[in-house]
Order: sequence, then C-alpha cells, then structure tokens
Amino acid sequence: MSNAHKNSLSSVRIGTRASQLARLQTDIVVSRLTAKFPQLKCEVSLITTGGDKRHDVPIAEVGATGVFVKELEEALLKNEVDLVVHSLKDLPTELPESLLLAGVLAREDAHDVLIAGENRTFDQLAPGARVATSSRRRAAQLSARRQDLNFVDIRGNIPTRLRKYDEGECDAIILAAAGIIRLGLTERISEYLDYGFSIPAAGQGALGIECRSGDEKLRAMIASIDESKVRAEIVAERTVLRVLGGGCSIPLGVLGQVRGDNLHLVAVVASLDGSLLIRKELQDSMKEPERLGNNLALELRKAGAAEIIQALKELAPNVVSAP
Repeated sequence: MSNAHKNSLSSVRIGTRASQLARLQTDIVVSRLTAKFPQLKCEVSLITTGGDKRHDVPIAEVGATGVFVKELEEALLKNEVDLVVHSLKDLPTELPESLLLAGVLAREDAHDVLIAGENRTFDQLAPGARVATSSRRRAAQLSARRQDLNFVDIRGNIPTRLRKYDEGECDAIILAAAGIIRLGLTERISEYLDYGFSIPAAGQGALGIECRSGDEKLRAMIASIDESKVRAEIVAERTVLRVLGGGCSIPLGVLGQVRGDNLHLVAVVASLDGSLLIRKELQDSMKEPERLGNNLALELRKAGAAEIIQALKELAPNVVSAP
C-alpha cells in the first residue's frame, strides 16, 4: 500500500443539496475520490438550504449571501459532515474562518443556454417575449443586446423551471449549460449563448469541495483530485468578484480560460437595464491567477464599474441574487 493510502481516511461523510443535479455532482466527486482511494467509504447526507426552501419569492429577496450554501457550511462547522460539494457559482468568496475550498474540479461547459420554442435563437425571439431567469447578471447582459424583451423571474430546480416553461409561464428560459448537460437534457437546448454577449457567473460549471481547514488528512485526499487548470480559472474569476466587493448581487459575468501556459480572463459589469455595459479582458500566466483577477477588477473599476455597483447597492441594500 502506498504512503498516500496509508495516511488516508477509511470513510468520509459528504453533505450536498438534495436536488437531482446536486446529487449527480456529488456522485462525480465520490467517483473521483474512490478511484484514487478504493478503500474509502462515502456516506452522503442530503441538506436543505434556505434557497431551496423559499420558492415563493425571487431569489434576490431571500435575503442573505450564500442562500444555497449556509446550511451546508453549518453542517461542516457542527461536525455533522466532513466535506460538502458545491456548484462553485453558488459559493461566496468569503468563507467562514475555519473552512476552506479544498478542491476545484470537473468544470463542465460554462456557457449560458437558451431554451425556446422551435429552436429559436436569442436574436430570433419575438419582441416582448417573456424570458425567464433568476439571474440579474443574465438579465443585465442580455438586456444590453435586446431591450425589447421582457425578463421575468423564475424559481425552482432545472426540472421545475422546464415544467413551468412547458406550461407556458414564459416564452424562453436562460439556464447554465452545465446543469442541462449533467442532467442529460441537451436536446432541450436551442442555443449556446456566445461569450461575446453572455459571460457566465464566476465559477459556473465547476464543482467545489469545502472542508474544515484542520482536517489535514482529508485536505490531502481532496488535493489529490484538484484540477490545477480549473483552479486557476476559478481563482481568477472569484478574485474579480471579491475585489469588486458586491458579492452575488452585482451583475458581473467573468470567465477564465487556460490557454497553454496562459490564463485569459474576460469580465462584464452591466447596469440592471442593460443601458451601460463595461467589458474588459486581460491575460497573464496561469500561475498568477489572483494577480490577474485583481488587475482585471481594477480595470473594471477605472472604467466605471464602481458606479454601477454603488447604484445597485442604493437601489436594493442587502439584496442578493443567484449568479
């Protein structure tokens, strides 16, 4: 037996949200861990978060940062589970002091996608069409391209949103490609929205593993399945979000892409009505993702992003939305 296996744990308790997508994502993590550590027994606990409980109001009104994360982190802090699996776009940039992002992996297609009748593209939607999304980021960027559309809020997991669309509550939906792909529903996709006008949320499509910082054996095990290229992209993206300081509430799209040894980073901040949109991009070594993210955030600030963010804070203090 290798030293790595000698020093590894024999069992681990994993916390996850209860949705079908969250469980599929947890299965990915379990398969990666057990492939590396065949002796490992994984016990999965399903945890309901605040964001899962409140389907009666827009996500922007649920009222706390990390609405899909808080209960998972509480389970870690209470030692009820050993690690939790997140969709990284749900994870706030500031973590509790005794917790850390130990693993970043399995990034699926980061695009936003359109689901619409007759396989219409976004540009083919009829004027006044009701386009459903719970994301201010999506509505802001897409309003900049088409101000003649009616963006409406929608809640629920992916199957619930698709059902609402099928029942005629809206004319089209914007969702993350990653969730649709993982659920095996790619035949529903009308269009993968081009990064030229729809930049995804920080961390979109990637999975994060959070654990207690003091659990050194577990940290080492998780580190063995961490993907360095995905981590570079995610660190850069999350740095932009953290430096701009608006949390999930700001309509920020940011995407890192490793190209060879370099990391390309593009970000967009837009006013909620799409009337003002600031787009910047930079490139640096993938070994310096935090520096790249910091520099791009400063470029956005210089171009007026701070004013957009401040206006949003004055409009809706303490309000957050899903990315």
